[in-house]
Amino acid sequence: MRILLLEDDSGIGKWVHSSLSEAGHVVDWVSDGREALASATTGDFDVIVLDRMTPGIDGLSVLKAIRASKNSTPVLFLTAMEAVEDRVEGLEAGADDYLTKPFASSELLARIAALGRRRSSVPDAEPVKLKSGDLELDLLKQTCVRQGQKIDLNAKEFRLLEVFMRNEGRVLTRAMLLERVWDINFDPTSSVVETHISRLRAKIEKPFEGSLIRTKRGAGYVFEV
Repeated sequence: MRILLLEDDSGIGKWVHSSLSEAGHVVDWVSDGREALASATTGDFDVIVLDRMTPGIDGLSVLKAIRASKNSTPVLFLTAMEAVEDRVEGLEAGADDYLTKPFASSELLARIAALGRRRSSVPDAEPVKLKSGDLELDLLKQTCVRQGQKIDLNAKEFRLLEVFMRNEGRVLTRAMLLERVWDINFDPTSSVVETHISRLRAKIEKPFEGSLIRTKRGAGYVFEV
């Protein structure tokens, strides 16, 4: 899932960003409420995680502005404001969940997964399974199956395949893959894309018949069934 994180504490922000990324999520981390509101109203996120006491605009005001714009993306408050009245205020403002600090990363991941499942039950929500030919990707269970055989992918390989399957038939450049999978800008010296594509091909193509990822010389890569 793609997650927007508003957290101004650098230590907590790095820890949460790392935990979510290792679980296979793509995280846009901002530390200012104004940046969070701008990202939420222009980007496409599956879940938004908000701290409450933040510079610029506080998290509660960010949430109210998001809901006022008819944005129904699930929102989880992650905050030190733990009083009952604080939690009630947050939920009544439109938050879908409320987790107080300190917290365990396993509980945060579980709650985000629950919000993702809730979003997937909405009729016009993003699909939770991607299917191309005999290849199927379950975005919630984080599983990959081809011809009935389960394929073990690490978090980056899974995200890479998800990006390819969501853009079937389209040319994706190295820069586009770096941004969407690794959340970093183009680095002409990096071979991380080629390395991961080679590993992904070895897992989803070699044991089966037919290639899925083709190299377009001078352009990028295309996923086609």
